[in-house]
Amino acid sequence: MRILVVSDTHGNENSLRRALYEQPGTALVIHLGDGAREAGLIAGEIPQINLKQVCGNCDWGYSRLLPEIGLEMVQGRRIFYTHGHRYGVKLGLGRLVSAALERNADIVLFGHTHTPLIDNINGLHIVNPGSLTYKDTYATVDITPQGISANIKEIR
Repeated sequence: MRILVVSDTHGNENSLRRALYEQPGTALVIHLGDGAREAGLIAGEIPQINLKQVCGNCDWGYSRLLPEIGLEMVQGRRIFYTHGHRYGVKLGLGRLVSAALERNADIVLFGHTHTPLIDNINGLHIVNPGSLTYKDTYATVDITPQGISANIKEIR
């Protein structure tokens, strides 16, 4: 199962649309914040996508509509996702990793830094897709019987 992970679109609905069309076999799209408006617009245009999203620090007016964190079970794997600003991710990943481990997560997804990252700490897969606006990047996470793999992609 493929998950498309995007973040920090900051009003750039065209880049979000391009990422979606570059990954047509995606079963789930997770938007990690700072793009609530355009995520809502795209979801309206493409109602068949399974979109999950959280509120980012620049999603003014959406804090009552969107959660700050999300948890999903996908193919028996627990995914914890958040924008990241509440966990101080620009200063380090310690608080975020602790929060993910408290929730027994296998994968933690976050944005906010605009810098793509794939890491693994003691079996916890850590993914930041970067920014569709500032870095032209997104991530794919594949969950298969063989395991979990993540990749950073650049918009073509």
